[in-house]
Amino acid sequence: MNDEIMERYQQLLISYLSDRKEDQLYEAQQMSKWMIEQKIPPEEMVSMHAEAVKGHLPEDVQHSFDLLIEMMIGYGTALREHESLLNRQRELEYEIEVAVGMQQTLLPDAPPDTPDLDIGVVSVPAQRMSGDYYNFVNHGGGCIGVALSDIIGKGIPAALCMSMIKYAMDQMDNSSGPSEILRRLNIVVERNVDPSMFITMIYGVYDTHRHHFQYAAAGHEPGLLYRDREGDFEDLNTGGLVLGVAEGIAYEEFGLDLAPGDTVILFSDGVTEARIDGHFLGREPLKKLIRSNLHLPAQEAVEAIQQDLYERVNYRLKDDQTILLLRRPKVVD
Repeated sequence: MNDEIMERYQQLLISYLSDRKEDQLYEAQQMSKWMIEQKIPPEEMVSMHAEAVKGHLPEDVQHSFDLLIEMMIGYGTALREHESLLNRQRELEYEIEVAVGMQQTLLPDAPPDTPDLDIGVVSVPAQRMSGDYYNFVNHGGGCIGVALSDIIGKGIPAALCMSMIKYAMDQMDNSSGPSEILRRLNIVVERNVDPSMFITMIYGVYDTHRHHFQYAAAGHEPGLLYRDREGDFEDLNTGGLVLGVAEGIAYEEFGLDLAPGDTVILFSDGVTEARIDGHFLGREPLKKLIRSNLHLPAQEAVEAIQQDLYERVNYRLKDDQTILLLRRPKVVD
């Protein structure tokens, strides 16, 4: 503490003890703010006060400041540690914001716009960063690839896995079928992802000319097929190990033809496992919810379904939720 500050404080203290005016208290507040900005520890502030009142107080009271100063040393150390933690937290918050922004760039801006297929997708993270990933791939010849993945994990590690999957998919030959794409992704994940993390995925290719959907799955939540003529749902056949568990995995392919109005609905397990009144939503209630919104265009339908779920769980998601809908348009007379 330099002499100039010490002299200023002594004058302020003497002035206040003499007059006790509000403007003197205000000046003390401003001085305190300045000293905090200068990172002057609290024990030095107490020491300055003890020096200023020396000779004006009984000896015992003056000695009491020695005890107070020792206490302030511990307090000051704790305060500096707290400030250090706050600074580190701000750095982490900034890093997370950057990661969130990067993660958003990995997702498509919008579904492909084609008159032969009505597509809708909505993805809502339970926290700031999502473990769900979806993508659309142009396979050429009127064929559109769709991928939906659930990374068993959260935060920055999940985002890193997501970027790796997108990069791997971008490097693949788009002439490959769903099973081959999953086989290659499995190799990438098995070699590069920590064994404690698992990735499920369903990958399908929709032929807009033949209205045929060919797909394969790696441990992902089975999707649904809504048959418009029958007005009923079918569970999609799925199977296969999650990505990254073992090498040399072959994934079985399944195919189905869609009539006008038929709809494929894919989703992550955060949808069926949404907690409502202490119980999982389950597939049957989900079918009812989907049915009540199928009259809407695909994008409006998935948004309405997710919003209904969000309200049912009291606006508190336990897991990420992604819903992807593919509908063959009805023939317009």
